[in-house]
Amino acid sequence: MEILEKITPGLTREALMMTEVKDTAQIVGSGSMPVLATPAMAALMERAAAELAETLLPEGWTSVGTELHLHHSAATPVGLPVRAIAIVTATEGRRISYELKAYDTIGEIGSGTHERVAVQAERFLGKAQARRDKK
Repeated sequence: MEILEKITPGLTREALMMTEVKDTAQIVGSGSMPVLATPAMAALMERAAAELAETLLPEGWTSVGTELHLHHSAATPVGLPVRAIAIVTATEGRRISYELKAYDTIGEIGSGTHERVAVQAERFLGKAQARRDKK
């Protein structure tokens, strides 16, 4: 069985959030304005991509983000909902490529691309722990 056989171009997943004070650039530390922080938007977009992969990978497998390119094109004030969409554009080996879009109720607020790699969860964590042990 190929690890990504169920993940095909065109598949989509949405993730939703309500913009709250804790999500603003002022609080996150990415700026001084009380609007949705770019890192908060990025996390929502990445969550949509991660959830898409998670639902289709075999048991014991997960995906990890390896690359993220974003354009944050409009400011979203506290109180507006935000919707992120991840669309699979390609798979190669264990790599999944996505197109990302984010919207508030007024229109598009961001776009970008993202890559994730499918990994065996236990093996991946073992390698991460081994890095700590090398210090």
